[in-house]
Amino acid sequence: MIKNLLISYFLIACYAVTSAQTTQVTSVEGITEYKMDNGLKVLLFPDNSAQTITVNITYLVGSRHEGYGEKGMAHLLEHMVFKGTPNHPNIPKELSSHGSRPNGTTWYDRTNYFETFNATDENLDWALDLEADRMLNSYIAKKDLESEFSVVRNEFESGENDPTGVLLEKVINAAYLWHNYGNSTIGNRSDIERVPIENLKAFYSKFYRPDNAVLMVTGKFEVDKTLDLISSKFGDLKNPSTPVLMSYTEEPAQDGEKNVSVSRVGDLQLVSALYHTPAGSDPDFAAMSVVENILTDEPSGRIYKALIETQKASSLWSFSPFTKEPGFMYINVDVPSEKNADEVETILRSTLDNLKDNPITAEELERAKSNILKEIDEVFRNSAYLGTYMSEFIGAGDWRLAFLQRDRVENMTLDQVNSAMKKYLIPTNRTTGRFYPTKNPERVSLPHNTDISALVKDYKGKEAMSTGDAFDVAYDAIQNSINGGTLSNGVNYAFIEKNNRGNTVTLSFSGRNGDVKSLMNKGMIPRFTANMLNKGTTTKSRQQIEDELSKLKSSIYFRGSNGNIYANISSTEKDLMPTLILMEDLLMNPKFDAAELEKLKTEELAYLESNKTEPQFLASQKLAQINNTYPAGHPLYAMSIEEQEAAIKKLTVDDLKSFYTDYYGLGYSILVGIGNVPSEEVKTFMEEKFGNFKSKNPYSYIANPYKPVKETNESLITPDKQNAMTLGGFSINISDSHEDYAALEIASSILGGGFLNSRIADRLRQKDGVSYGAGAGFQGDGNKDDQNSQMYLYAIYAPENFDKVQLGFKEEIARFIKDGITEEELTNAINGWIQSKNVSRAKDNELSSLINNNIFYNRTLDFQKSIEDNVSKLTVSKVNAAIKKYIGPYEKWSVVNAGDFKN
Repeated sequence: MIKNLLISYFLIACYAVTSAQTTQVTSVEGITEYKMDNGLKVLLFPDNSAQTITVNITYLVGSRHEGYGEKGMAHLLEHMVFKGTPNHPNIPKELSSHGSRPNGTTWYDRTNYFETFNATDENLDWALDLEADRMLNSYIAKKDLESEFSVVRNEFESGENDPTGVLLEKVINAAYLWHNYGNSTIGNRSDIERVPIENLKAFYSKFYRPDNAVLMVTGKFEVDKTLDLISSKFGDLKNPSTPVLMSYTEEPAQDGEKNVSVSRVGDLQLVSALYHTPAGSDPDFAAMSVVENILTDEPSGRIYKALIETQKASSLWSFSPFTKEPGFMYINVDVPSEKNADEVETILRSTLDNLKDNPITAEELERAKSNILKEIDEVFRNSAYLGTYMSEFIGAGDWRLAFLQRDRVENMTLDQVNSAMKKYLIPTNRTTGRFYPTKNPERVSLPHNTDISALVKDYKGKEAMSTGDAFDVAYDAIQNSINGGTLSNGVNYAFIEKNNRGNTVTLSFSGRNGDVKSLMNKGMIPRFTANMLNKGTTTKSRQQIEDELSKLKSSIYFRGSNGNIYANISSTEKDLMPTLILMEDLLMNPKFDAAELEKLKTEELAYLESNKTEPQFLASQKLAQINNTYPAGHPLYAMSIEEQEAAIKKLTVDDLKSFYTDYYGLGYSILVGIGNVPSEEVKTFMEEKFGNFKSKNPYSYIANPYKPVKETNESLITPDKQNAMTLGGFSINISDSHEDYAALEIASSILGGGFLNSRIADRLRQKDGVSYGAGAGFQGDGNKDDQNSQMYLYAIYAPENFDKVQLGFKEEIARFIKDGITEEELTNAINGWIQSKNVSRAKDNELSSLINNNIFYNRTLDFQKSIEDNVSKLTVSKVNAAIKKYIGPYEKWSVVNAGDFKN
């Protein structure tokens, strides 16, 4: 009895210590903050409906914290902490074996690492243990730096290929005299190449510590159990004796417009403008977010109307990073080569300068608020994305700024937004292309620091969204939950009614019509017809459609190919039926406005033009053309860039109207809804509204049978591109119904899948250090008659490393065929594959696609279950036999290389 009492007292004492390590700080709309004794902040956001867990850790270090000779060090460290720790020596292998979806990102004010995985206790324990260990114990070894710095340099060079990215970097750099926001996160080439390992270790030790980090866990987990687990993993971690010092560099007010000019190989002209704007925590940031939307939104934006609607430019985008210290708003305009960039710059400048005399209207304000709030609402409904989304606000000072930003936008007034617009959008605060001296300089000074602690101290937020209910992602459980059948008009349907966070609904609707004969010589018409559906109807303008979607906080996306039309809806239980009514209008009453078609054509032509010198795009196009076996005009024919341009240019409204009349209708239709779906209402609606929606051309599947690839290894020269691309393909004569399919799935995962730990990635990135991105994969054909499956491989690298990449592919594939795989590789690959499928079924959009395919191929989830059973039973000998039987040596592949190869 005494012994038992002593044990009880001991356990109570231990629990008291664990509890003492974590103190609850605040709770806002379902997110609760805790703080540990060592300074680590912990955010927990349970979502019972998620079926996955995301662990995201944010370190308060980014490019803003880098000193002389350290440019790119924060980003380089992001790569290095994937190299392992004493307790986790092979992190990429672990990430793959747990079926996680991981990554790490670096930005101005923060670096974050995350893993999304199947919601199990074992996975959560592993993920937390991994993040706790690499917080203080990452190797940061010289041998790893020697290989990884060239990988980072390769990533740097990849950005140097992109004229848009280069101009963005140069403009931002010119806009800042002293502040580190003027330096790109990717860093300086010489600093990346020459950084001493001792400096990198010192940087790591300085910033990677409990009191400089925020750990966030979202998804399906038990709060108390998770808190105890976090305490056990992170509670004993110590901070260095030297505290993290606050940065103090302030950017002086700009006293004149600046001009940047970049000249490089390319085809698309670019015009851009940057304005200095307040920090994310400043109320004026929300006002400028509204201004930005009013200027650049498609199709209502003032700049959009002035440049895109008039077809003087092809496309427009903008962004304003949510930063801790005063940041910027950047606007980019794409101008095709046959258009006048000088005229575009003049119009852009005059549109911006005339804002002071043309204040924002109440209509514009409400539209912009609806647009922004819709996007925020969609994020808040997705717990997995919310976990990483919060990193931006954590880096800017506090996670609650996300809610303050939303509230400020929601409560924005015309006086606030017009005042901010007039304050910041002045010529002397702008960086574009010219310098204008003036006798009376006009400046805007931006406050440097805000007392963020005081700002968020008493913030309570709104009523939290419902966390939803648990959803079993087992195959049998999902199949049993499907309410399926066929409507009176022939539509095949499947609904899964489950209670999601925020009562969200994912709905997909597809119709298939036509056959190979009737669809001959249609070219680009099917795709453009679908893309025009949301550009206006006989009852609503394009702007009215966008406004209604914003008010409904819903999205409708269309895409089309040949005789097939696909519609996807993201909405909520409350707004689904009004959104469906809008979808019906878009599908049944398209206007096909000539002006909108010309804008779309201009945008598509500009996209092709911008890619005429891009290695990745050209390699993909060339590989498709090399292996094309269909005559010109066939629905599956691979068009060249020139053929695509010609087809787009000759498109007319009559072409689209004629195609719509002949091919639009239910045909072979599938409707899938997942979430808080009012199934009976939806079924009744679809029967009543689409009862007479018939196509003139009945559907017949267009066969695409197996054919071996052309054995070739060809190179395309892309001058002045600092990055190259190798892309290869190999045909395999099986379908996903074949007994060897499971073996090839796992074989491809070991060869080139996973997260940095595949054979190819290990060779080209981890060992040789020549490629930022390299791997291989397998695309199994779902049609058992075609049996046209494909293996593919790829690598992105500097052109001078061409020979190393070729040798790496050749040797690794030869070794793969000759020696096969190991038992350890098999075990890790099977576990990772199975868990990754669990994660996929936990995501409504991916589950919807899976169910849609099952209906199309007349299957149930028993089919996928049988594949998983086959995967779990695989042996080394069976996988090795499949490798030898189906995968040919590198010389037998069809390979295209694109880059600035000098010799």
